[in-house]
Amino acid sequence: MTFRTSALRAPFAVTRVVTGCLAVLASVTTPSFAQTQLTPIVVTGSREPQSLDRVTADVVVIDAERIRASSADSVEDLLRREAGVQVSRNGGPGHTAGVFIRGAGSGNTVVLIDGVRIGSGTLGQVEFEALGLSQIERIEVLRGPGSSLYGADAVGGVVQIFTKRGEGAPRFTANGAIGGARSYEGGVGVSGAAGGFDYAASLGREKSRGISVLKPGDQFGNYNPDDDGFTRDTGQFKLGFTPAAGHRIGLNVVESHLNAQFDSAEYPPPTYAPVTTSDPRNKLKTRVASLDYRGVITSAWTTTVQVAHNDDDLKSGDLVIDRFRTRRDQLTWQNALRLGADHQLMLAYEHLGEKADSTSYLADEKRSNNAFVLGYTGEFGAQVLTADVRRDQNSVYGGETTGRLGWSMDVAKGLRVRALAGTTFRAPSFNELFYPGYGVPSVTPERGRSVELGINWRAGDSEGSATVYQNRVRDMIAYESNNAFCPADPSYSFGCARNIGRARLQGATLAGAHRFGALRISGTIDFLDAKDLDTGKRLSRRAAHQESLALDYDIGAWRFGGALLAVGARPDGTATLGRYATLDMSARWRVAPQWQLEAKLLNATDRQYEPARDYQALGRQAWIGLRFDSKGL
Repeated sequence: MTFRTSALRAPFAVTRVVTGCLAVLASVTTPSFAQTQLTPIVVTGSREPQSLDRVTADVVVIDAERIRASSADSVEDLLRREAGVQVSRNGGPGHTAGVFIRGAGSGNTVVLIDGVRIGSGTLGQVEFEALGLSQIERIEVLRGPGSSLYGADAVGGVVQIFTKRGEGAPRFTANGAIGGARSYEGGVGVSGAAGGFDYAASLGREKSRGISVLKPGDQFGNYNPDDDGFTRDTGQFKLGFTPAAGHRIGLNVVESHLNAQFDSAEYPPPTYAPVTTSDPRNKLKTRVASLDYRGVITSAWTTTVQVAHNDDDLKSGDLVIDRFRTRRDQLTWQNALRLGADHQLMLAYEHLGEKADSTSYLADEKRSNNAFVLGYTGEFGAQVLTADVRRDQNSVYGGETTGRLGWSMDVAKGLRVRALAGTTFRAPSFNELFYPGYGVPSVTPERGRSVELGINWRAGDSEGSATVYQNRVRDMIAYESNNAFCPADPSYSFGCARNIGRARLQGATLAGAHRFGALRISGTIDFLDAKDLDTGKRLSRRAAHQESLALDYDIGAWRFGGALLAVGARPDGTATLGRYATLDMSARWRVAPQWQLEAKLLNATDRQYEPARDYQALGRQAWIGLRFDSKGL
């Protein structure tokens, strides 16, 4: 594969720093820390629990400690600090965000909460801005093809969020903080287990006055100097019962309410003249509820059954309110069969029913999908072979078959190489199928072919990884301006949705970390060449390179941290957004075993930049807070 010269040129000083760190990792080994670490168990790479060093896919785990120690202001901000993940956001936290994994669009990422698919069926993507960090135990990110496991839209990858689960003696947690722009956040939680039951419940709230999300002089003239803040309320309740060893029945409910202001022109009746002085808001309610059972039937057979519901309800506007609602009902039956000590089959059936309605154009449009999944994992000494295939049959766009083949091998102690190839597809959204004067029911899914090669290394206190990949996508769904290619209907006089595009997404990601006693340093480098093959132009809002560098110094009751993020220039429509770098700093002081004072300074240099065209970020923001954990911090 070839890369554009500009994609391989990283002008920021942080690139040289990170590269130096990776060189250090290759030459320094101090076995006092990492050798005591347990290899994480992950689910997302194969749908069944598996040791991370046996996964042939590119999977990263963001655990509870990393979430708590991070200075990230949101889920999307936490994700973009990982190699291969970029973010575009219409303003600061609480505002519309898009996550690009390996250059794939926002609609090309599947997001799950405890195995339940979430997101807007009308937009065809997940509203990350509605998700809070307080209920999250860990996040697993699968970078690369995932349609053969999770179906439509897993072109760039899969993000799976796992909420907290109770264990042991009762545990009480609480936190509160105040910050600049009249911001505050707080939360409480309780968890534990007794008498065969486990439980976890939590509530959280975040609020900020914010700033105007738009800059003066925006291209559409929608700037309003008022502050555009947000309020986000989140809650979670999880209850489990274990009637016998190896068997658990669980109930899980996660809900969030987002109220975010934004700048936009509205066209109220009777004159329909544009108004930019109103106070439009996005009021989004997201609920996930599931009932599941997992049981070890025999030593060779484990079964899982889950029934789930997701409701995504958005009311947008002020003078004119538009409502968009997506409801999903999901049934999954999954079985893991052990074929000896080193081989496993995974068989799953999944039913997904979707319904979307809108005040503007949809009236209970429905579609259903039935899928069968077969996966295999086998260990042959130092080698691991994985294969999976999935058949989706959809009531609207027909059938799709996807597959994936992976291989890895331990070539030396702590050094593993891997290779993976897979096919993917993205389903057309309800808008692309049914929006009056735009949607066309005959639009077919986008299809992709992806290959990657990777290497993972760990020795003592050092670890590193590198991956190169290429993904070719055809039948991209885009706006067709020539109505001669649209249905013969006057409503399509201005064009329609059509399969017309091709894209090539290729790049390289590097990550590394090393601990020098109390100091841990980690970094990532992401090179990306995301190109529209029909026009030869780079895809919008994708940077050719992105780098991150983090340092954590932990000594006694004190912990200090710094995080530097550098993002390259990005095309956005007819404009090019300039490169930028932000620096976050944090400090924590454990004043008692259960109490901790926390402070952080976000965007410490007050860097002014455009996260998306004509939008502006929050600027420098200081926070101070207090955290309590009855189990100890």
